[in-house]
Amino acid sequence: MSWTDQARNGRLLIVDDAMENIQILNHVLGDEHEVLFSMSGEKALELARQHQPDLILLDAVMPGMDGYETCAALRAAADLRDIPVIFVTALTTPEDETRALEAGAVDFITKPFNVAVVRARVRTHLTLKRQSDTMRELTLTDALTGVANRRCFNDAIDNEWRRCARGHAPLSLIMIDIDHFKLYNDAYGHQAGDACLAQVAEAMVRCAGRSPDLVARYGGEEFVILLPQVDAQGAETVAQRILAGVYDLGIPHRMSSVGDVVTVSLGVATIMPGEHRDVGELVKAADQALYQAKEGGRDRYSVARVPD
Repeated sequence: MSWTDQARNGRLLIVDDAMENIQILNHVLGDEHEVLFSMSGEKALELARQHQPDLILLDAVMPGMDGYETCAALRAAADLRDIPVIFVTALTTPEDETRALEAGAVDFITKPFNVAVVRARVRTHLTLKRQSDTMRELTLTDALTGVANRRCFNDAIDNEWRRCARGHAPLSLIMIDIDHFKLYNDAYGHQAGDACLAQVAEAMVRCAGRSPDLVARYGGEEFVILLPQVDAQGAETVAQRILAGVYDLGIPHRMSSVGDVVTVSLGVATIMPGEHRDVGELVKAADQALYQAKEGGRDRYSVARVPD
């Protein structure tokens, strides 16, 4: 089986302080799944953030941060809490199993384990994870445009704020409004308005194409683009691409005071997250910059001047 097939079948993170146990589980599961491993709870959290595994197999007894503490830390982290955890441990009492489940595990396998049972339970929980991810994606996607919705954006900006704060990296936000969209709906009808929204959203996705970037419908004809680890200059470049990309769609708009095609106005803000700053500061700055772009004549972007 190729590496691509293994990744498609699910990425596993095995956490055990004994290399022998890791090798056994890798032998059992590595021919079907992509396997990562860690020998400590602290390293497991780091790897989980970097690689977002689909399932974690976790030993209970480890030096330093044990399995129960590791599982609790995973459940407490917004960007990790949805990763299912199976305890694979030599502990066998009902109290041990109860403690694992109370810490947030989805299953408990005792050593020495049955190979067929381990494979079956891993497949089961990977299937459940995929189903859960699909349902979550549906609830976090705007049905009309196919981009993220407001709820997804709210979750993402909180997560990226914390991630950028930990990494001492900038976080940029662009707020976008389709110029004179109400007049567009009045002139062309709501069906054409829906098609316009979908085309503009698609153009913005093409302009913000990195995997960490998030394009979301903020409400009505307003969109936001979250750009983690992008500085002010990089965010301004994305804004320029969006202006050109939407204009090049050539969607007729005879009611616009800006021109004869659909255009957008953008507000750009960049901030360095830190303990003395608040995510609301970034949103407010981008919103104010958007207002300035509209006041300045629309079909343009304005960059917020955020104090250090």
